[in-house]
Amino acid sequence: MSRALRIHRAGPSLTVQDFGRIGFLEFGLSCGGAADPLALTEGAALLGQGLEHAALEMAGFGGEFEATGEMRIALTGAPMVARLDDAPLLWNASHRLQAGQRLSIGAPQAGMYGYLSIGGGIDFAPFLGSRSTHLAGGIGQTLRGGDSLTAGHDAAPDNFGNYLSPSDRFSGGNIRILPSAQTDLFSAEELARFTATTFTRGARGNRQGVALEFDGCPFAAAEQLFLLSEIMVVGDIQMTGEGAPFILLPECQTTGGYPRIGTVVPDDLPRMAQAAPGTVLKFDFVTREVALKAHVNHAQNYRALMGKIAPLIRDPHDIRDLLSYQLISGVTAGSENHDT
Repeated sequence: MSRALRIHRAGPSLTVQDFGRIGFLEFGLSCGGAADPLALTEGAALLGQGLEHAALEMAGFGGEFEATGEMRIALTGAPMVARLDDAPLLWNASHRLQAGQRLSIGAPQAGMYGYLSIGGGIDFAPFLGSRSTHLAGGIGQTLRGGDSLTAGHDAAPDNFGNYLSPSDRFSGGNIRILPSAQTDLFSAEELARFTATTFTRGARGNRQGVALEFDGCPFAAAEQLFLLSEIMVVGDIQMTGEGAPFILLPECQTTGGYPRIGTVVPDDLPRMAQAAPGTVLKFDFVTREVALKAHVNHAQNYRALMGKIAPLIRDPHDIRDLLSYQLISGVTAGSENHDT
């Protein structure tokens, strides 16, 4: 019998995602893929498998799942309340599920998008080079209760019980941006006001983009009413007709006529996508040279993360100050061991 993850209850935005489709902008299809691709890389590192596998992306809450056979999972991205049967599961970690066990994943405690990766990946044929669901492009659909996801071949079934401390990308902060096609249409005063303004993530948003809110006058560009529609890319910061920023995310449109004041650098897109409503954000312009120098691609991230993997339960032989622990009472320094 093949191993599968059976969905008993699905959250409102439960989809299959990988790193998306590259090279289809001319056909009107944006890249799509995970809103937080770093979370996919973390999941692959925790499972010790390649970056070619797709995972489940969860927003709102995850759902309830059942393993039909023994399998490994990794939980990454926005931390969510997770339980395996009646036992709590640690986030940013890999775990083993036995056949018949129930996994429940609740709402995010921070951020927006959580990810469930499976040892061996999700086994179905790619379309246009990707397994990602792209709702705006009509590719795939949200998953529902009753659906079942077959797991691919798992080359390392005994590799679980790993932990990875994630980078903080769930609390907003400063976002680096590059000049865009219409940056020069904004006056120096408007650009200075933009970088000096404190924004908050608004309530409006999905995988196509998110709206920002702020106090102050609307932002405007010269001759913005006469702009022609041009190509758009993920991370573009459109200044809407209301003079408020709208940040484009993976399922964005591929053309548009609103002026773009800048574009979020790829490395900061996870921080932008994971900003929950009310999160405070500010923007800093950087040069192309600075952005390229700081850029870390998926493979580089993977290699760096593999060096940071730690076991959930440490071997006593590896704890140098073992005698300082109260082993009888079960009390230890929290930094040395992680609860499963």
